[in-house]
This record gives sequence, C-alpha cells and structure tokens, in this order.
Amino acid sequence: MLLLFFCVWIIFNGTITAEIAVIGAVIVLFMFAFICRFMDYSVKQEILLYKRSVCLLRYTFVLVMEIVKANMAVIRLITSSSEVVEPVMVCVRTNLKSRFCRVLLANSITLTPGTITVSMDEDECVVHCLDKSLSEGMEDSVFVKMLEKLERIGD
Repeated sequence: MLLLFFCVWIIFNGTITAEIAVIGAVIVLFMFAFICRFMDYSVKQEILLYKRSVCLLRYTFVLVMEIVKANMAVIRLITSSSEVVEPVMVCVRTNLKSRFCRVLLANSITLTPGTITVSMDEDECVVHCLDKSLSEGMEDSVFVKMLEKLERIGD
C-alpha cells in the first residue's frame, strides 16, 4: 500500500522533484498510519502483500512460458499428419486450500492452449484436453507447485 500510495501521489502531481517526493512520503506515511489504525491493516499484512506480489509476478512469467510451450505442442499436433489427436477429459485434484488459488489454477489451465477447464468443484477441476499427451502431469504441474508455495507464504 505504501508503494501504491506513493506512485499515485507522483502520478497525480505529474512531475517529480525532491520537494514533491518528501511531501508525498509524509502524506503516504500519515495515510498508512490511518489505515493501520482504523481499517484493521498492519505492517505484517504489508510485508505479506509484497511477498505474494513477487510470487505472483514469478507465476505470471511461468504462465507465459507455459503458454508458449503449449502453443508449440498444439501447432505440432495440428500440422502433423502422422499423429492422431485423441481428445480426453481428465479430473485434476488439488490440495489448494484458498479459493483464489484454485480459481487461478483453473484460469491458468484454460489460458494454456489445448486445455479448457470445464468445471471446478472444491478440490477438483474437470479439464478437456485436445490430446491425451497434454493431460500428463497436470496434478503436479508447475502451476500447482507455485500456487502451493503462494499459499504457504500466508501461513
């Protein structure tokens, strides 16, 4: 929140000088103290927010890389005349506890070419895969591991 408040201050001012930065820092500290006092926020939550942001940034990078790899696999499936495409529906069970992480996993699967999350229950996603080769290792994929790590940050 501190960084966000300061960035908003700079954006609203349109320029950055030492004077604007110092005044902005003082105002931001007062706003943060107000939020901590009256809105049940704390420095611990602020640190947790930064840790999670770093983890989510890494997750986004990995997601983009997996999307590129899946694009290549789908292109290979489509252009290959010798391979027979075998669509399959799989159930993916996870140990993810938070709804946010489960939804993020389902959306990540859907964003990855060749796979679509059809339904999602508490600990289970039903996924349609363009080919059975795309369904291998989904339960212990890099997405699941990173989301489990994200959940452990809050513990």
